[in-house]
Amino acid sequence: MPKKQRKLKLPKGRSLVIVGLMGAGKTCIGRQVAQHFDVPFVDADREIEEAAGCCVADIFELYGEAAFRDGERRVIKRLLEGEACVLATGGGAFMNDETRTLIGKTGTSLWLKADVEVLIKRTTGRKHRPLLNQGDPAKTLRKLVDERYPVYEQADITVETHDEAPEATVERVVARLKDEMK
Repeated sequence: MPKKQRKLKLPKGRSLVIVGLMGAGKTCIGRQVAQHFDVPFVDADREIEEAAGCCVADIFELYGEAAFRDGERRVIKRLLEGEACVLATGGGAFMNDETRTLIGKTGTSLWLKADVEVLIKRTTGRKHRPLLNQGDPAKTLRKLVDERYPVYEQADITVETHDEAPEATVERVVARLKDEMK
């Protein structure tokens, strides 16, 4: 890992909010980017689970996706009002107009873009992803790519992630952030 920078300074002086589909590497890459810049890393899904007292899959099952998205929006708002950090969001968070607008006003969004085949490989067999536990996971991911990628394109920064070591993606993210800071 490269030498740590002092503090992450982004164009808007706020949090870096990582968006993308499940399996894109938001948590893994986000953690390493936060370490690189010596700022806190926060996983929105973990914060939602703490606030709800149960896991994301249980929230979906017990209350439905709409209730989960409402809680997600409120948690992300609270996090963005706090200390600047690297924030990994759930795959659907950026789809919410209100959340997307809030991120645009208070942070810098980074889309980790991955080909659907990479996403399928990374998520196969994982049971903690509620949207993939219904029907054919590969078909679901392809549908999500079609629905969500046009919205993710609104992110401030896009970095492609491939079937490679996470450090390679981290290097591209850090390089893009440094370009944005100039």
